[in-house]
Amino acid sequence: MNIHHLELFYYVAKHGGIMPAVRNIPYGIQQPAVSAQVAQLEEFLGVTLFQRRPFALTPAGEKLYAFCAPFFSNLGKLAEEFQGGQARHFRIGASTIVLRDHLPKLLQGVHKKFPGLKVSLREGFPAQLEELLAQDEIDLVITLVERKPTTGFHSQVLLELPLVLLVEKNSPLKSTEELWQRDKISESLICLPVTEVVTRHFLAHLTELGVEWFPTVEASSMDLIETYVANGLGIGLGVAVPKRLLPANVRALPLKDFSPALIGAMWRGKTTPLLEAFLDLARQRARELQ
Repeated sequence: MNIHHLELFYYVAKHGGIMPAVRNIPYGIQQPAVSAQVAQLEEFLGVTLFQRRPFALTPAGEKLYAFCAPFFSNLGKLAEEFQGGQARHFRIGASTIVLRDHLPKLLQGVHKKFPGLKVSLREGFPAQLEELLAQDEIDLVITLVERKPTTGFHSQVLLELPLVLLVEKNSPLKSTEELWQRDKISESLICLPVTEVVTRHFLAHLTELGVEWFPTVEASSMDLIETYVANGLGIGLGVAVPKRLLPANVRALPLKDFSPALIGAMWRGKTTPLLEAFLDLARQRARELQ
């Protein structure tokens, strides 16, 4: 049996398909090559290992995965042990703003302590990043967090950022209280998806105030919210990030008595020297921003 073919099958089975496997295999390989080599493994064994659409392991595939998964899933831990406990690959998930504006400085500090470290970056919504963390596809997430972490996760709050409503510069609105006093809010609400913690807390507080205002546009990032507000498409739900300038034609209205957005780090398992070094730098960066 070709061991490389077996390794590719392991990634396909673990991530639920060939394309997800290609995104997570820790070296460069294209989808046609993975498809061809897994097909060769099936031909050699004389069985079908998984259904392609929708993806599902066959009984033979489940048996083979159960056999090979312990070996391949523990290779990274064994390599770290041989390397004196120093990881050589760190996988980080975060929002676009964090990856663009803050992570480069953090990584400069990490590379000074861990020369030669390989870093993989993934961007996404908090819920998506938490799922990747649960599946052991990333090692650390910097994102919006709850004050109490999900069971099985560790978290540390780095920043508490006030919520704001973003309006076009020439908007007649002077305060958020003006909105709450209306019988009906006609402006569109632009925000992150309703599954995200900031939006959920905001909508819950509106309910407490007896205000009905539901999202019209669900954006994938704070940057996108600002862009849509700047183009006159509605009012955005944002956070007041220290030292970050808004677009020239956008201004912020403070949301008094609303719970702040918590930016924090989230991880699973024990805290390694690499992780602790990164957290130290993240805490330092948070102090600088405040």
